[in-house]
Amino acid sequence: MTSSDFSIVLPEVLLAIYGMAALLFAVYTGKDKLAGLITWVTAAVFVIIALLIGLGGSGSNVAFDGMFIDDAFSRFGKVGVLLAGAAILVMSYDFLDKRGFAKFEYPILVLFSTIGMMVMVSSGDLMTLYVGLELMSLALYVIASFRRDSVKSTEAGLKYFVLGSLSSGLLLYGSSLVYGFSGTTSFAGIITVVQDEVPVGVLFGLVFVITGLAFKVSAVPFHMWTPDVYEGAPTPTTAFFATAPKLAAMGLFARVLHDAFGGVVGDWQQVIAVIAVASMFLGAFAGIGQTNIKRLMAYSSISHMGFALMGLAAGDALGVQSALVYMAIYVAMNIGVFAFIMTMERDGQPVTDIKALNLYWRTSPVKALALLILLFSLAGVPPMLGFFGKLFVLQAAWSAGLTYLAVFGVIASVIGAFYYLRIVYYMYFGAESEPLDKTKAPVAYALLAVSALIMLFGIINMFGVDGMAAIAADALVK
Repeated sequence: MTSSDFSIVLPEVLLAIYGMAALLFAVYTGKDKLAGLITWVTAAVFVIIALLIGLGGSGSNVAFDGMFIDDAFSRFGKVGVLLAGAAILVMSYDFLDKRGFAKFEYPILVLFSTIGMMVMVSSGDLMTLYVGLELMSLALYVIASFRRDSVKSTEAGLKYFVLGSLSSGLLLYGSSLVYGFSGTTSFAGIITVVQDEVPVGVLFGLVFVITGLAFKVSAVPFHMWTPDVYEGAPTPTTAFFATAPKLAAMGLFARVLHDAFGGVVGDWQQVIAVIAVASMFLGAFAGIGQTNIKRLMAYSSISHMGFALMGLAAGDALGVQSALVYMAIYVAMNIGVFAFIMTMERDGQPVTDIKALNLYWRTSPVKALALLILLFSLAGVPPMLGFFGKLFVLQAAWSAGLTYLAVFGVIASVIGAFYYLRIVYYMYFGAESEPLDKTKAPVAYALLAVSALIMLFGIINMFGVDGMAAIAADALVK
């Protein structure tokens, strides 16, 4: 490792050193007594590293002979992942502590998973891609089953592990085919081989790689793990699954498609378009019958990943920009919604039935209004920011000549709006029922309020996210 290589991977190295130090410190001192301290310190470290990356990075640099890439695209993904991880950690602690499983391992596992995500978005080689993906996934398998006294949590972790292992196997098989027919695992080397005439073996390999990545973003038909894992995992874990890993996996998806296969857009464009349409419609229709709010958010996630993939299907810089903007808005919306879900309690026990929100506005009008704003944004109702996110990806698909994809997107959005608006109906016009507890969760309520305000006032200039996404897209699509 040269000094220049080290400086490029410095954020990941610093996080890894902190993670190992925190682990040793917790083991040799008070263990779980320090869970709160480690949680808050880890969140603070995430924010500091995000600021260092966002303010200190410039240009495009490569380390380890092109295996690791530091450019505007990777920096956009890393900052988003770190800020999302910090938000989830700080709003999770009260929930975990109240139920007696606030363990010091939790923030450390989130930390190592986040390092894996950072490596993913900086991958310049199939091997780096796989290492980052597995580092992320192995930690996620553990936190999915973190509540050891819960059968559902254990089942969620096992399902995620089995299906995640299957997707990793498919990804490895696809990578081996690409290597066998192109002679290299480097993205820069692959794109020079697959320019005009693509070897059939590389095409098969590309399909398997797309399949493996589609598992990670829970796109149809590789979505089967999502509802059960979202429902069974502890709510803080579900919140984490729905935000940072989705952003990282979508960033990796864009990196592989453009850096390694950018010369053959026509060969993968229709595959991505079909996956996008299937995801949008399955998420829209399957969510209608859900009464458990965590399962409903799982199908919501599947549908939203379809919209983000619509941007990638455009195959150009505008498409990547629209997908990045969409993912940033999606993450902000989900942080707010899951902050609210963590506060849903009755007699001190978590509640996930959406009918528990009947006439919620009577007891908590401000929180009901904040949730209404977020649900309208998720549904794509103007003038909420979520509407402009969907409009952006629809414009990208339209300008790329994928008119049918844009039309399907509009139809799926209208269908999916039903289950978001149904929750609003319950909150304001539902039948009388036993009210939810007024829980004390200041951090969760603060994030709920901030997320709702972002959806309202972000329409002015999107806080500069669209400009940063444009720079990131231009760095990727050359």
